[in-house]
Parts: sequence; C-alpha cells; structure tokens
Amino acid sequence: MVKIQIDGKEYLADPSKTIIEVARENGIHIPHFCWHPRLSVSGNCRMCLVEVEKAPKLVIACATRVADGMVVHTTNERVIKAREAIMEFLLINHPLDCPICDEAGECKLQDYAYKYSKGYSRFEEEKVRKPKRVALGPNVMLDVERCIMCSRCIRFCDEIAKTPQLVFTKRGDHVELTTAPGEILDNPYSMNVIELCPVGALTSRDFRFKARVWEMSATESVCRGCARGCNINIWVRNNEILRLTPRYNPEVNDYWMCDFGRLNTFKYVNSNERIKSPMINKEGELVEVSWEEAIANAAFKLKNFKKSEIAGIGSAFATNEDNYIFAKFVKQVLGSPNIDFMRHIIGKDDDLLIRADKTPNSLGAFAVGVSPGEKGMNFEQILEAIKSETIKCLYVLCDDIAISDDIINALSKIDCLIVNSPVKNNLTAIADIVFPSATYAEKDGTFTNFQGRVQRIRPAIATAEVDRALDGLSQSRLDKFGAPNDRWTKGTKIDARPTWRILVAIANAMNHKLKYNSAEEIFNEIASSVEAFRNLNYLIIGKKGALLNMNKIKYQKPVTV
Repeated sequence: MVKIQIDGKEYLADPSKTIIEVARENGIHIPHFCWHPRLSVSGNCRMCLVEVEKAPKLVIACATRVADGMVVHTTNERVIKAREAIMEFLLINHPLDCPICDEAGECKLQDYAYKYSKGYSRFEEEKVRKPKRVALGPNVMLDVERCIMCSRCIRFCDEIAKTPQLVFTKRGDHVELTTAPGEILDNPYSMNVIELCPVGALTSRDFRFKARVWEMSATESVCRGCARGCNINIWVRNNEILRLTPRYNPEVNDYWMCDFGRLNTFKYVNSNERIKSPMINKEGELVEVSWEEAIANAAFKLKNFKKSEIAGIGSAFATNEDNYIFAKFVKQVLGSPNIDFMRHIIGKDDDLLIRADKTPNSLGAFAVGVSPGEKGMNFEQILEAIKSETIKCLYVLCDDIAISDDIINALSKIDCLIVNSPVKNNLTAIADIVFPSATYAEKDGTFTNFQGRVQRIRPAIATAEVDRALDGLSQSRLDKFGAPNDRWTKGTKIDARPTWRILVAIANAMNHKLKYNSAEEIFNEIASSVEAFRNLNYLIIGKKGALLNMNKIKYQKPVTV
C-alpha cells in the first residue's frame, strides 16, 4: 500500500490502481466519459484530467497509476479550466437534441454541461453533419451526430461480448461509429451498449420515444429469463412496464444483462391476454366469477378426490414463498405426495451470463419442497398417471405445461384441472377453474438462482388490492403529481393476487387453517423450517442476495440439451 493525497486528504492506496479508481473508492468523483471499471483504458475523452504535483502537465486519472507520496488536485483552477476546454470541444459539433433525445435526464454530457462547461458557446461555424437514425442491428439505433467517440461500445463488444462488431471510421471531427465490414450489432448482449453510452447516441429501438426518465418509477428486482437471476430495475409509467435495465451486482451479473431478458421477460405483464378475474368452466365455457365463488368451488372440488388421485405441479417461475405454500398445500392440506415442477432446459450455458435453465427459481422450488413425497410421483410420472386416469385432479401453478398435443389431450380429459396463471394460455383454455396470479412485477418474494443465491423481487405494478402510494411502491413524478383523470393515465388495474394468498384462501375454505399476512412472514417460516435457508431473512438478503447452505440440498442440476 502507498500513501497519496487527493485534494488535501491522505489515503492509503493499492499501487496497482489508477487515480480514478482510488478516488472512486474514497467517494471522490472525477468526471469521465470513456472510462468504465470493467473495460480497458482508452484515455481518449480527456475529461478526467487532474493535476499531479511535480508532473509537467495535467494527467488523465484513468491511466495514471498512484505512487507513494503522490499529491493530486482534482478541483483547482488549472483542472477546472481544462474541463471547460474539453467540454467546449465535445459540444462544438454536438446537436441540440436534448428536448427529443431519449437520454435526456440521464445523460452524462447533459449533466457535465451544467457542472463543468463555461455555460456559453463561442462556436459560430457550421456544425459537422453526420448520419442520424442508423439501425446498427435489430435492437440498437445510432445517432452519429450525438456520439462523442468514447469507444465504450466498441470495447464492450470486443472485450465482454467477444464479438467485434463496432468500429470507428474516418478521422478528426468527421470520425463516425459504425458496424465492422460485413457485421451487424446482433450479439446476445448488444443492448448493454445503450447503458454504456454516456450520451444519447445509442438508443433502444424497443423503448425509443416512449418516455422520459423522470416520468417513470424504478423498482429493484430480478430478471426471470433464466437461472442466472440478473439484478434489474423495472421502469414503470402509468402502471405499465416500459423497460428493464441491468442493476449492478458483482456476485451475479456485474453491470450487464442479455437482450432476451431485457426484451422478452416483461411484456406478458402488459399483455391484453392477462386474466382479469377468476374463471370457472360452466358448460364448456370459461365464465368470470367472483373470488369467493371460485375459491369455494375449488375447495368443494378438491374435497371430492382421494389423496392418491390428486397431484400438484409447482413452478420454477414462481417465488420461493409461492412454492413453499404450494408444497404445504399439496402435501398437508390435500395429503398427496404427488408433486413436482416442469424443467425448462433449452440449449447450453454461455460464457458470460445466459443459462440453459430458462427459469429463475428451479433450485428454489426444489429446496422449499416442490418434489415428490414418499412414494410420490415426479413430473413425468404424473403425466403418465393422468393419461392412465390414475390421477383425476391436477393443480398447476403458474406454468403452461400444455406444450404438446399429447399433453393437451390428456389434460382435457381429467376430471378436475385447477390453474393459477397471470395470462391466458393453452392450459387455462382447458381448465375447470382459473385463478389470476400476480406476476413477478406485482408482488414481494424471492428467487433462488443456480448458484444458490436468494434474491428479492418487489412489486413495481399496482394491482387492484395494492395502492402505489399507500403500499410503498416506487413512485415517479407522474405518480406523485398526476391526477386520475389525466389523459395519459391508465385507470384499470389487474385483479390478480399472489399465488400464496390464493392457496391460503382455498385451504381455509377446506377448514385447514393457514394464516399468513405477507411474503416476508412466509419466508421467515421457510428460514426456520428449511435447513438450507437457516438464519436468512429479507434484511440479510438485502440488495445483493444471500447464499443458501448448498450442503443441505440434494439437488441434481438439470442437464442441458
């Protein structure tokens, strides 16, 4: 370790680190555009210039290693003038697009223009014109005029995604970002360049022009796209999810997430196919009914079958809390050992984040008890028993298991099929009773990823029984200052409930008294009764998650195909 001084204060520092890294570790912000903690140093924006005593000129903090006795100044007059000059150069040809730019409100150039620029322009010549609205690939749009040539996107593709798809062409103030010859920007992680871009040069083709950052609320959650469990922020306006962005967690996904998780894991929440109320099959047609009628009907039907005739299919898409209550419901309330869940294994793991297991909670579902009891049937055996009419009543939790005509034909002949699902699908179409379940964006709970890391999800969407203000959901400026009759307001809320709450209501209707008031209360019971979860709670899980005791779980990982 070496001793260095930054702005009059002494710090101990690792000599292998640069000035900007040591400053960042000690809460000192040195402005920068091109530097990123996970990318190689390019040193081309010059925004991080600082003064080091005895050095002949200003040095870039991102590429200068600390040394014993080094004295650094980050805010003196010489540094301030240098920053003003750099900002002036960057803004010379930058278009005045802020009112129409998707990055407005979260743009580093915009912020630095307020903080570090002169506040006026001396430039009177014609700006250099460059291409606008360039589709680099299926998901990313480029505005070359806005690009400040920081090269973050190029380095990400080269170093992280391992797909060299972006390059600079031309020279001087005519330099342009573009795709490499014969390439398009289509790697599985291409949209990370949007967050990396410090300006509005790279934007999402899916999110483009939908909203400004101040109009949306951001809720910390976990991606449901695979067993990695990438940490995310869910961005909501008017109770509708508009985008997902990665949230930093060095133990799980670092700064990144894949394009599939970003684009394909939330749109069902906004779908017109959402189930809006409980439904019962009456004379071959699903009819909307009240919660009370559906719960009473489910309880009545379930009482009419022998224990050996009942089976339950849990879900690796459901939370630990939902699966725990479901296992308790099937094994204790219904008295059946026949319980399992469907695996969703597609392709292979990649070398960065993507897992072949396309569910967020297969390990968690198994750990909390969604597995066959003594002499119970597994998933494949349950399907065979349905075909042979040994199993006559099936309860399915939040997973469309009707993936083939063979399964659909078998399930359509079963005496009783009860389904919890947030959306209409092949399974709900043939069900006797359907309950609308809250999605991962509408409830509290936890997922357990493939590493055994338990992570929190939180409600970002208000349902009929959840009030955004009263129940502590994240709020945007529109939520705080808007009115119900504003022309952009969407007044309808889905009448969906957390799965555990539905199961508790059915159990109580069957005279099995289960009493839980929150997902946290259920998790505390899991922690006290399931050895692998011992001593965990929501506070310990926090923002980065907490590891299970994997020695207490005899879980055979799904085989990739």
